[in-house]
Amino acid sequence: MAERPEDLNLPNAVITRIIKEALPDGVNVSKEARRAISQAASVFVLYATSCANNFAMKAKRKTLNAGDVMAAMEEMEFERFLEPLKEALEVYKKGQKGKKEVSEQKRKDKEKKQDSENDKSREEEEEEERMEEEPDVPDAPDAADAEEDEAEN
Repeated sequence: MAERPEDLNLPNAVITRIIKEALPDGVNVSKEARRAISQAASVFVLYATSCANNFAMKAKRKTLNAGDVMAAMEEMEFERFLEPLKEALEVYKKGQKGKKEVSEQKRKDKEKKQDSENDKSREEEEEEERMEEEPDVPDAPDAADAEEDEAEN
């Protein structure tokens, strides 16, 4: 785990962005207030994690899941956060599904491109092999050669 308590704090840039999104324009927040909010958020996250971990341990699991977090919120008497949390989770899942589909499509496109390039390479190799297998046919005599032959006769 963390060696120092400060290591558990959320990044200041994240805290600042969340505060700006939550407050109306023109409202300034002092550095001390941002730090207090950061520490409070960290304590909240640690407490919620601890409660969720208890639910996972009761279920004999080592991995926390969304259900554990939801149960922890209820146990901590933060029921009013459950609905927004569920909505955010759905948005996250849809985003992950979309990313996965895009990634899968890119992978398929890349495979098609490679297959196409491999086909072209094979065709070129086959053409080269055919050229090597064909016997050399002497060039047809041109008009100058024909005239020389006639002059000699």
